[in-house]
Amino acid sequence: MERYLSGPQLARLADVPAGARPYYRALADRVRALILDGRLPTRVRMPAERHLAEALGVSRTTVTTAYDRLREQGYLDSRQGAGSWTALPEPGALGMENPWIAAGDDGLLPMHCAAPQATALLPEAIAAATDDYPCYGLGTGYDPVGLRPLREAIAARYVARGLATRPDQILVTGGAQHAIHLLMTLLTAQGDPVLVESPTYPHALDAARMQGARLVPVGVPDDGWDLDLVTCAMRQSAARLAYLIPDFQNPTGLLMGDADRAALAGAARRYDTTLVVDESWAELAIDEVPETHPLAAFDTDGRVISIGSASKLWWGGLRIGWIRGTSALIRRLAVLRSAVDIAAPLFEQLVVAHLFERIEETRAERRRTLGASRTALVEALGAELPEWRFAVPAGGGSLWVRLDSPAATPLADAAAAQGVRLAPGPWFGVDGTLERHLRLPFTMPPQALTDAVRRLAAARALGPSLASYRQAPAPLTPTL
Repeated sequence: MERYLSGPQLARLADVPAGARPYYRALADRVRALILDGRLPTRVRMPAERHLAEALGVSRTTVTTAYDRLREQGYLDSRQGAGSWTALPEPGALGMENPWIAAGDDGLLPMHCAAPQATALLPEAIAAATDDYPCYGLGTGYDPVGLRPLREAIAARYVARGLATRPDQILVTGGAQHAIHLLMTLLTAQGDPVLVESPTYPHALDAARMQGARLVPVGVPDDGWDLDLVTCAMRQSAARLAYLIPDFQNPTGLLMGDADRAALAGAARRYDTTLVVDESWAELAIDEVPETHPLAAFDTDGRVISIGSASKLWWGGLRIGWIRGTSALIRRLAVLRSAVDIAAPLFEQLVVAHLFERIEETRAERRRTLGASRTALVEALGAELPEWRFAVPAGGGSLWVRLDSPAATPLADAAAAQGVRLAPGPWFGVDGTLERHLRLPFTMPPQALTDAVRRLAAARALGPSLASYRQAPAPLTPTL
């Protein structure tokens, strides 16, 4: 027998605050939360838009827009003239509404995004690149491996960090995310096991899923990596590829020591695993930390591939990243990327090449600004939400916060109604896990973070979706 909801029934379940703005978004987010936590099963027929609008006391257009949003996200299936039914999106998208497409200019504080504002040195680098730009006009402007001066600068930085590197070992990409996609495309196939940390960078999970890879998550404890668990997962899964973030790990902010890096490289040799190491945050220490070397410095047979990015240190709008590997791998990647985008933008490459000349100035600037913002966020959480727990990282750009109940997704829904966009824990895990966590970045100015935490506290107090979660017992923690 077909199951269906009446307008009053869904209105009562959704319980959207009358003052929520925009109302259509709050309604869609509440229905999505009901589906995700199981209170609204899938394949239940939704009430007609007119009936739900009457029950909620809103316009039909508002409900239509909310339904459209749910359809776009994969939470409604509809057939012309037959109605709409609750659904779940494809497994790779579960709980992963794309914030870059959905956010737009909606006025919400972007606490879902750990991206610093542009460095103060950017205008000078742009001016210098403008002067250099005409010199390259006689060429084609296409170079799949990247502009030579930039590759030289990147290689020199690796040398300074203790890793011998030649320019022909560098491929310039359109950001770290582009680099991840290229490597996943080249090195994985349908059904291949790919080892990932849990939590980890969400877009790396997306890239692996797009190739049909089988994700093998390994938990990252609060005090750092458990190398026994990692090596055991390598051996048992026979993963040919592992994606890791040893430098101020996103989202936890943990920093892997050199001894663990050496052990990890050794385990990769024993179990024939290629390590893709994301170093996007490597230059962003805030406190004094022990000296560490790139993980590839412990590599002896070319199985550690490094990814870097201009986004976190200088500015995300530059969209410049890079891959460091063997020269043979770089040639293979250059052929692959030529079929997609041919080459990275020339002007942005020139800008980043000039920024490398003043990298220590930028690092000092980031230590000041991120340090002040980190202090403001920590103090605001202590004052407004003392029940939440977190370790203060020595670098990076975010806190990995443990909530007092497994309610990250409904809290994100409630926070949006209070003007804050959040990144709930399930974004950073496999198959909807990590519901007890939030990533809270400290990349915005201190005043904005203080305001955001006040709004979070209000969302936690007023969000109707949190009530049942507070009463529910904590889920059992699975062991590997």
